[in-house]
Amino acid sequence: MNHPRGRDAERMAERFLERQGLVRLQRNYRCRWGELDLVMRDGDTLVVVEVRSRAPGALCSAEESISAAKRRRIVLATRHFLARHPGLASSAVRFDLVAISPGGDNELRWIEAAFNT
Repeated sequence: MNHPRGRDAERMAERFLERQGLVRLQRNYRCRWGELDLVMRDGDTLVVVEVRSRAPGALCSAEESISAAKRRRIVLATRHFLARHPGLASSAVRFDLVAISPGGDNELRWIEAAFNT
């Protein structure tokens, strides 16, 4: 993500998830189909994390901002990532969402298995 608020949100999400025991494998993986904000490992599971930061008063929630087209791009980018990392290809994959509402409290919500393929 190129926007400073987005980069800060990704760093905050990464630190939070690492405190929960996940291990970062890749940050901002880019390919022709899109970008994966964070690729992490939770035990034997590969976790692809979409990080969303919404301004106060936004028209939709972070969860609602992930369209079907965005989910498809995330899945395609994940397939590309797995093709480039064959040692991970047999891993179970989970798609999580970390939603951050900036403000005085920087509320962070971690939604495991936010969507399926």
